[in-house]
Amino acid sequence: MSMAVALDLGLVALVLALAVFTLVARRGYAAVLGFVAYGLLVALAWVRLAAADVALTEAAIGSGLTGALLLGAAARLRAAEEGGESLPAPARRLAAALLAAVVALALAAIVLWLPQPAPTLGPAVAQNLAATGLGNPVTGVLMAFRGLDTFLEKVVLLLAVVGVWSLAAERAWGGRPGPRHEADPRGVLAFFARLAIPLGIVVGLYVFWVGADHPGGAFPGGTVLAAMWLLAMMTRLADAPPVASRRLRLLLVAGPALFLLVGLGGLWLGEAFLAYPADYAKPIILAIEVAMTATVAVTLALLLAGAPERTERE
Repeated sequence: MSMAVALDLGLVALVLALAVFTLVARRGYAAVLGFVAYGLLVALAWVRLAAADVALTEAAIGSGLTGALLLGAAARLRAAEEGGESLPAPARRLAAALLAAVVALALAAIVLWLPQPAPTLGPAVAQNLAATGLGNPVTGVLMAFRGLDTFLEKVVLLLAVVGVWSLAAERAWGGRPGPRHEADPRGVLAFFARLAIPLGIVVGLYVFWVGADHPGGAFPGGTVLAAMWLLAMMTRLADAPPVASRRLRLLLVAGPALFLLVGLGGLWLGEAFLAYPADYAKPIILAIEVAMTATVAVTLALLLAGAPERTERE
């Protein structure tokens, strides 16, 4: 057995073990930690499959953002756990486990029953990728060949923010999301933030910029920028902006709005929705990516910050 095969088998075993641990953990906090570690191992699995773009997204969204949201939920449910109300009835847990097993088996069956060779548009995409001017096939597919899906994903993110804001009390509507964080300006976290935030901004911008030709792009780059903004808010180097801010709302709609304008421009030129002029495809795609990076960063940070809880002056 080669080292590569042994590494893959060990990774599979760890992923399955963490999945089981996450399901059977009796405390929400332990389950969330298991879920975060599970997501990081899945990201490593995508790296082993040579899908670096998917690995970046899994680490940023599947483990990072979702893990942070679940940690917040676990903290809010701590009182219920202490009262012994955290675990559902055994019948419900068994039903959930059976449903998960059925879904896993159905997905495995679908993969195994695919015809050989499996139907694919890969050759056609590769043949026409040069027309976009992009060297990264993942970015080319997301922005050109499946541009409508990418556009709708950003619309869904925007609607998610609106949904979170709708949970605000009437008194706090238009105010600042989340509680005011209390942090020691001379503490370790504040010191770490002052060092990490400038570096993280550079890394986020770099991940976005190289996405045209290498693994990266607007989503992972925007996620890194969102993390740096959240770190600044946690250490009180910056406060969450009021949701009534016009500048904030412009950033939220910048990506979907520019994407929509470009799509309508394709219709106006007589081609198709989201059709790019061949001579200007790459500059247009990069412009959309710039706007989407800003939108993703703001959207993810606001989703994690939560609903408005304070008035603008608090």
